[in-house]
Amino acid sequence: MSGRGIQTSLLLAMACLIGVAHAQLPPEPRHARQEGFLPDPAAARLASFGFDALLADFYWLQAVQIAGGSGSPVGQSHRLGALLDLVTQLDPWVDHPYRFAALWMTDDEAAVRKANALLHRSFEYHPDDWRNRFYLAFNHYYYLGEDAEAAAVLEPAIDLPRAPRYLGRLVARLRSQEEGLETSAAFLQELVRRAPDEYAKAGYLRALDEIETERRARILDRAQQVFRERQGRELARVEELVTVPPAVLRRLPPEPHGSVWELDGQGTIVSAELRYRYRPKIDGTSRGLIQQFREKSQTGRGDS
Repeated sequence: MSGRGIQTSLLLAMACLIGVAHAQLPPEPRHARQEGFLPDPAAARLASFGFDALLADFYWLQAVQIAGGSGSPVGQSHRLGALLDLVTQLDPWVDHPYRFAALWMTDDEAAVRKANALLHRSFEYHPDDWRNRFYLAFNHYYYLGEDAEAAAVLEPAIDLPRAPRYLGRLVARLRSQEEGLETSAAFLQELVRRAPDEYAKAGYLRALDEIETERRARILDRAQQVFRERQGRELARVEELVTVPPAVLRRLPPEPHGSVWELDGQGTIVSAELRYRYRPKIDGTSRGLIQQFREKSQTGRGDS
C-alpha cells in the first residue's frame, strides 16, 4: 500500500474511533439541546477507549469553530469554557487551548475567571512556559483590576526560559499600584543584583530612575489637589503651584533628568523627559473598554 493510502486508512480509522466513542457517551438530555450537551470529562475519558487526546482534538475543533466561524463569538464565552475545560481535562498536555481561553473568554467576569482557572491548570503541565503566566496576569490586571494578583502570578515567569526581559519591570509596575513605590524599588534593586547581563541590568536601572521620577511627581499631585481646592479651578501650568498666591509650594521638586514638569492632555503632571507616569500603560480606547466590561460585570452581579 502506498504512503497516501496508509494515511487515508489511518484517518478513516480515527474517524471510526471518534464515532464509537461518541456512541458510548451518555445520551443528550432534552433540556440541554439548545446549548449543546457536553459530557462530563470523566465519562468522556472512560468512553474514549484510551484515545483521550483524539477525543480532545474533536472538542478543540468545536471550540475553534465557535471563535472562527461565520457568527460572532461574543456571548459564547461560557460554551467555550465548557469545551476548553473538556479539552484540557482529556489532554492536559495540550498547549494553545489554555491561551485560547484567555483570548476568547471575555464576555463577563465569570468567563474571565473560568479562563484563569484553565490557565492555572496549565502550570502543572507546562511549568516552563512564561506565556501562560503572562496571559493570566493580563486577565487579572486588565479585566479584573487585580494588580497584586497579576504581579504575584507573573513574578515566577521572570526567570523562565525565553521569557522577555521586560517582565521584571512590568512586575515592579504592577506592585507599585498596591504595595507602593518603595516595595517596587526594593524588588528592582534585587533584580539589578542578580541580573544575568549588563543589558538586563540597564533595563532595571532605568526602571529605578522611573520610580524616582514618579516619587517626585506624586509630590506635585498632592500639591495640584491643594491648588484645585484653593483656587476652584485646574492648573493651567505646573509653575502655578509656585507663582499663584497663596503658593502651594515654595519651589517645584527638580525633574531628575534636568528637564521640566508639564501637564499632559488629561491634566496629569508628567516629566517632559519621560512624558508618562509609572504605572502600566493603557490607551484611552482600552480604558473605555475596561470600564464597559466592569460595568457589565457589576450589572450582572446585581441582577443575579
